[in-house]
Amino acid sequence: MAKTLVAYFSAGGATKRVAEAVAKAAGADIFEIKPREPYTAADLDWHDKQSRSSLEMGDPTSRPALDHDLASVADYEMVILGFPIWWYTAPHIVETFLEGHDFAGKTMVVFCTSGSSGLGDTIPTLQRCVSFDTRWRPGMRFAANASDAEVAQWVETLGVPRG
Repeated sequence: MAKTLVAYFSAGGATKRVAEAVAKAAGADIFEIKPREPYTAADLDWHDKQSRSSLEMGDPTSRPALDHDLASVADYEMVILGFPIWWYTAPHIVETFLEGHDFAGKTMVVFCTSGSSGLGDTIPTLQRCVSFDTRWRPGMRFAANASDAEVAQWVETLGVPRG
């Protein structure tokens, strides 16, 4: 049986809301990528150059630890990966998640939430975290207030495998 997984990281709740809409529209399982140490409002203050998120994003080798991990991706044919855009790319915790699993032969589709920034060079950055034979599809940027109908319309274009 082909199955789909929606894995997402959300710091402020916008990506979580969109991920839930994606999972519902796709008939997919859902997994939240959570940091071992939850982010506080002060940690997320991008105006503060010494905030936790600023320091993490300033260090390309930063890999925040996960609170818990997904047991396996073996049962999934497609993984839809969601995250907010931080400093014009995915937060490094997304790389922690990708580097911890074998996505060989899987189809990966990303979506991000952002007020204005698109995916930019995010996909090439994330591709370096997984096996060379992971298949990548074009991603999508959603505004925080994207409607469930808008999300469902995008999911329809993906040809999501139904288990």
